Amino acid sequence: MVANRSTTPVPLYAKVKQYILDGVERGEWQHGSRLPSEHELRAALGVSRMTINRALREMSDAGLVTRVQGVGTFLATPTPKSPLVEIADISDDIKRRGHAHTLRLIKLEAIAATAELATSFDTRPGAKLFQSVVVHLEDGVPVQLEERLVTPFFAPKYLEQDFTRETTMHYLRGISPATEVENQVSAVRPDPKTCRILKIDRDEACLLLTRHTWVNGVPATKSYFTYPGSRYVLGSRYSVNSG
Repeated sequence: MVANRSTTPVPLYAKVKQYILDGVERGEWQHGSRLPSEHELRAALGVSRMTINRALREMSDAGLVTRVQGVGTFLATPTPKSPLVEIADISDDIKRRGHAHTLRLIKLEAIAATAELATSFDTRPGAKLFQSVVVHLEDGVPVQLEERLVTPFFAPKYLEQDFTRETTMHYLRGISPATEVENQVSAVRPDPKTCRILKIDRDEACLLLTRHTWVNGVPATKSYFTYPGSRYVLGSRYSVNSG
């Protein structure tokens, strides 16, 4: 007589994940679609909020869904990639992918250069610089926080521009393209203010791209671009000539 083999029960959170994946396979939700709320999933599956939360958290960690605080959970689209070496306007990248780009101006003002910024711009501490802070959104989801510092010598009318209608990069390129660029990329943990602006959790890993530009040997801009790691990728591909 052969004994029956015991089977390990499938955890409830795994059933929630499978329910969502089955719905995707049936075509109920497309990439970028908003998934049912936690309340709707609880009603449909009869499981606890903790179970739903764990399922969605694991799917988020796996890159299958995107959770936007205060908005909802969305079926993730393939992670977009933008050139790292080339200076690209994020609005062009987003539109090239067939998505909608919008922006929100948070700050546009003159500031006094700190000692660190004075060194970057080859000027004296306290010298006037222009500062702008803008958040860029792709299909309504924040994907980049841009803080840009500009020397008045390079862009004297910077504070007069309407950066709710035109990106800062588009305007600056119209003055003069950079002749020298320095890029540095690092992984950072966002501060509470960045979390609020990008609508991300405190545990979200972010990429910080620091870019310094010169025009004909004169410092022009220094910019800080913060990207949520789950929503954006920086990279490039190019040919290398062998000498």
